[in-house]
Amino acid sequence: MVPAAVDARRTRHRPMAALFTGAAVTNVSMVGASTVSTLVGAQLLSPLWSGIPNAAGIVGSAVGTLTLAAVLARRGSRSALVLGYLAAVVGAVVAGGAVLADAAGPLMVGMLLLGVGNGAAQLSRYCAADLYPPERKGFAVGVVVWAGTVGALAGPNLIAPLARFSAGLGLPPLAGPYLLALVGAGAAAAASATLPTTRAGTRRGDPGPGAVSAGVWRRPVVRTAVVSMTAGQVSMVAVMTMTPLHMDMHGHGLGAVGAVVSAHLLGMFLLAPLSGHIVDRLGARTAILAGIGLIALSTMVALVPAAASAQLYVALFLLGCGWNLTFVGGSGLLTQSLTLADRQHVQGGVDAIAWGASAVASVGAGMVLGTVGYPVLAVSAGAAVLLPLFLLAWADGPAAVPSPAEAEDPPDRRGGQPCC
Repeated sequence: MVPAAVDARRTRHRPMAALFTGAAVTNVSMVGASTVSTLVGAQLLSPLWSGIPNAAGIVGSAVGTLTLAAVLARRGSRSALVLGYLAAVVGAVVAGGAVLADAAGPLMVGMLLLGVGNGAAQLSRYCAADLYPPERKGFAVGVVVWAGTVGALAGPNLIAPLARFSAGLGLPPLAGPYLLALVGAGAAAAASATLPTTRAGTRRGDPGPGAVSAGVWRRPVVRTAVVSMTAGQVSMVAVMTMTPLHMDMHGHGLGAVGAVVSAHLLGMFLLAPLSGHIVDRLGARTAILAGIGLIALSTMVALVPAAASAQLYVALFLLGCGWNLTFVGGSGLLTQSLTLADRQHVQGGVDAIAWGASAVASVGAGMVLGTVGYPVLAVSAGAAVLLPLFLLAWADGPAAVPSPAEAEDPPDRRGGQPCC
């Protein structure tokens, strides 16, 4: 192995550890905050509008990815990620205070700011991909997404203990997860502050993210990534956000709810490195197709009586696995097929579209659950995820990976370049 390649591998370790840590603790925080927000929303509003607080968090993720992508392009990822995580610190304080005050408005503001922090965690996968050569970018995306496994294992199972801890402090039990979110967001900001300071991808005089050529958005690879990630996100959010309330309405306790959500999150994140390997070896479109199939299957399995929580474990796990494949596959299309400059201009917009659509799905899911029930919701989610099949059927073959010369970034020739 040539010395330059050895140096490139060594320089990845510290920033990858920081990116992984920030994504992991953010996922732990958001799992509890999002799950509890639906329950608090049902108490403060009604089951019909219970999805609104979680939708506020999703809108925050959309706003965060779009805004922080612009900061990343101009100032580098350290500034962008630290800013996003600090917004989440404020959000945790506001949301926790809203639970104490039984105030729906501040709860939504707090969830919005927590979502901005989640947007920072989402962008970190692109920063990780920039550290690796084209043939390894799928792996890099998968590793950072895999950080969510920590949230899957810890987040849901901490809801009940945190509720008891909060009650022991004389606070409302459902305020507990927001205490954890406060600590987690602070830890993510501290980890991101250790990222090295390097030049940003956009140079002085380059067009900003809003001035990117419309031709980039018209490329088949970008359209495929947007539609696939959005469909997978919408279907997953619609079922995932309403399943805790569905179980609560049928007498299941927080422990059972947390266990089902944990199974779902394990599916979302545990196999992410395998999804990255599939993207690198078999292609991003193969990963997306497999994800669509698993999501459709999961919605069929979810059509069980409310008392049969064992099948909900399976359904939500499969739902998570399918989402992971569409998410990593769509991200892989962008990281493998666009130059660094083009991707920095569109990555925030792609994520904003996906998260914005899923915010609508979150609100709509509450309405569907409150009017026609959970089975109709599951069937609708299964139908929605099939939409990308039309685009995938008509799309051209896999887009060529940009050469180092096309990437216009000499460090990539040495196996990746830091984007921090």
